[in-house]
Amino acid sequence: MTNPVTAGSPSAPPGEPPPGAARVLAALDAVRDPELDEPITTLGFVSSCTVSADGDAQIRLRLPTYFCAPNFAFLMVADAYDAVSALPGVRSTEVVLDDHFASDAINGGVAARAGFARSFDGEAVGELHELRADFLRKAVMAGTDLVSRPLAAAGVEPPALAAFTLGQAPPSAELDRLRQRRAELGLPAGDDAPLLIDPVTGTPLPADAVPLHLRRARTTRVNIEANAGICRGMLRHRYGTSGLGEEEQ
Repeated sequence: MTNPVTAGSPSAPPGEPPPGAARVLAALDAVRDPELDEPITTLGFVSSCTVSADGDAQIRLRLPTYFCAPNFAFLMVADAYDAVSALPGVRSTEVVLDDHFASDAINGGVAARAGFARSFDGEAVGELHELRADFLRKAVMAGTDLVSRPLAAAGVEPPALAAFTLGQAPPSAELDRLRQRRAELGLPAGDDAPLLIDPVTGTPLPADAVPLHLRRARTTRVNIEANAGICRGMLRHRYGTSGLGEEEQ
């Protein structure tokens, strides 16, 4: 069992009632596995969530294997801390990653607000901003496939897709998600933004680049979904219990 390290978040305003565990869990819905682009709740990574009468929140996280990448794990623990600490009525936040080879470094680093490089002094070469951006770009590609495939199946040809805007796409949860991921990267996400763009520069794609772009988008989506399925299977095998907020597959 990992030794927990308590991270003190800013005190709640006087008289602010502490949030219930359900509200804290809802805040954790916004915390995503960076590689899988899914909430840690629906993936089953949240093993417990409690809030005391004084507003002290404790979250325990678990991952599919003992050797899950420490940079991914650090991002999830740090994001969970930020999401819970931001809730009105939370006096202090403790996020504990259990059963991981780097638990002590991650838990201690997040508690101290030290950042990844200082938490892994001598092992890490920098912070994780570019890593997060790389995975967001993959999420944009996967989302592009989910939104574009129905259009192509309905007979929209590549030249027309190249001229298609987000506002012309049928409303859907997939479209909303694509807009959000693009906005997080600072890419165009309004109704007049092109549906097909370079996920690095945000520039529109010419018609002759559309077929290759869509193939890459589909491959990216399939890889993410396959990895998510593998992780779910390993997590079930490792623990045999459902996490809080986990979605049944």
